[in-house]
Amino acid sequence: QVQLVESGGGLVQAGGSLRLSCVVSGSISSINDIPVGWHRQAPGKQREFVALASSVDGNTYSGAVKGRFTITRDNAKKTVYLDMNRLKPEDTGVYYCITSRLGVTSWGQGTLVTVSA
Repeated sequence: QVQLVESGGGLVQAGGSLRLSCVVSGSISSINDIPVGWHRQAPGKQREFVALASSVDGNTYSGAVKGRFTITRDNAKKTVYLDMNRLKPEDTGVYYCITSRLGVTSWGQGTLVTVSA
């Protein structure tokens, strides 16, 4: 079983930056061997895909964040990062870390990002 714990959310002005972290723990030897990503859910909206790091397909991003957000992995720290730049009010929401292993999808508890105009 895999556990995910996010951190790094907060309040930031439009145009600013934040770095989110997701610590991966459990029965896993390398986070480079599994797909790990981020989704977000804005108030009153459905959860949506943000970014994915995959050893098969590389890094992929939603159109809304491409060019502004970057996903990276540090296997030594078992941590996945989401660097968010040029933030916009529409980036506001709860950000969730997600991974899938052996057919089981795991989610973190989420971290809140609020971008003020």
